[in-house]
Amino acid sequence: MTTNFDLQRNREPMPEEEFVVIVKYKNTKDYVTNGKVFLFYNEKQFKADNFEIAESRMYHNENEINTEDLVFTSKLDTDNYYASAENKTLQLQSKLQDSTEKQNLPLTLEESKAKYNNSTAFSFKNMQPNEERNVFYTLKTTPEMIKDTSAIVSVRGIYVPDENYDNHNVKDMEMEIVTSHDPNKMSTSAFLMNYRLVRFKKPKFKIKFQNNGEGPAKTIRLETDIPEIFDKSTIEVLDMYPKVKICPKYDVEYSCLDTTYTQKQAIFTFKNIYLPGSEQKNVKEYDSTKGFVKYRVKFGKNFHKIKTKSRTAIIFDKNEPIITNYSTTRFMPGISIGVKAGYNHFFDLDNSKSYFVGATLSPYKSYRLYWQVELLNSLHEFDGSTQVSEQFTDNGATGELLFRRTTTSSSYNNIDWEVPVLLRYNVNNYIGLGAGLQGMISVSQKESTTTTIEDYENINTVPGALISSETTSTENKESFTNFRSGFLVEATAGFARIGPSIGARYVFNFKENYNYMQFYAIWKF
Repeated sequence: MTTNFDLQRNREPMPEEEFVVIVKYKNTKDYVTNGKVFLFYNEKQFKADNFEIAESRMYHNENEINTEDLVFTSKLDTDNYYASAENKTLQLQSKLQDSTEKQNLPLTLEESKAKYNNSTAFSFKNMQPNEERNVFYTLKTTPEMIKDTSAIVSVRGIYVPDENYDNHNVKDMEMEIVTSHDPNKMSTSAFLMNYRLVRFKKPKFKIKFQNNGEGPAKTIRLETDIPEIFDKSTIEVLDMYPKVKICPKYDVEYSCLDTTYTQKQAIFTFKNIYLPGSEQKNVKEYDSTKGFVKYRVKFGKNFHKIKTKSRTAIIFDKNEPIITNYSTTRFMPGISIGVKAGYNHFFDLDNSKSYFVGATLSPYKSYRLYWQVELLNSLHEFDGSTQVSEQFTDNGATGELLFRRTTTSSSYNNIDWEVPVLLRYNVNNYIGLGAGLQGMISVSQKESTTTTIEDYENINTVPGALISSETTSTENKESFTNFRSGFLVEATAGFARIGPSIGARYVFNFKENYNYMQFYAIWKF
């Protein structure tokens, strides 16, 4: 081993198949050590677990330990010693950490628990200097395993070489989900992203290939689709095999990797290399026939929330291209909460005044088509119908015939809740359209009724002088009454996806006299 800790696998994980993860660790100290190794798996970003441990094989008396009952030393082993003036050995903590060796073990374990759902661990004893050991874990993929063949999943190993100190090494091993063991493949770490948080992130992509010919390949060309949401000019090559230098702008005779661009593609070209073929004579190392390019790229300035698909054409020398699978990037729907307020104009109600305020819920910054749910609270005042009845009646005191007019009028003061559910479509960045259904119910309704009785002298059946008038008023309160439903259409102008806009909505109510126009302002966050 060239390092003291490593993770390896026998193949890529495939749904409903087993594969083996090999934990390799080595004692690089100059004394016998006792230590611990942790393995974390099943990332929390996935809804269901991808793996379960079917078997563990240990050959050096390792013991499984409970990861919940650990005690930390908070001591550091710096491995730095200096001679003192008294001819004694003086230990100083002066060594800086690198990217794989860390010192805060409790923090590393807490971060790992926050990222992964499951873990296992074992302790080892009496490991001699320079001794190497291996532990084999058979992982079985679950039926719920993510089926996206462009997805990258990972497991994490943590190696504590000496249990007396908190110094430790961390190794993350990325694996690509496959449906078949095709060596020519494209994958990405950006298969599911949070649109709110990706602005300054750089998604990673990996292109794998294998020379299955009978002779070596000298030139390998990878013609890779770059979706429009990414900025091709920001591509950064992170790793590759064969290991070569990046080509300069002038022609050279040594091995190098060149990157060029077309309108929709990035082209990676291995030049002047020697990649043996798997059918070539005297080739014993099968992995030596494989290669890859790993790169990352920034998002463009004004990219939309859309699903993308890209693939690579792999060309060995002058052979026909081999087309990889599609590598897919997606965004999580996210949640956008909006605040909405406005005025309802009822066409067929007298003296109607209706103001409302409410909230909206929709996917965050959707590109074109999306759903939206609202809850609106409105205060509504209006006059009801007025009824007038006229009749002749006897005056009980004198027996004379009187003319009586009875006028009954009502008014309403309601608190209404509206729940619209609609499908919206963004025409562009500034114009949006929508249609849907809504329900409305009066959570509080106060009906005020006024009755006026007027008696007149009867002169040849025509009302004469007013004799008396009496007015009475009554109130009636009800809760959760008068349910109404309807169909709505609307249009908005402003910032269609996020931010402020204004809109107008027409509601065709299934109940008579309740069609209305809604004018509003909304701000989505």
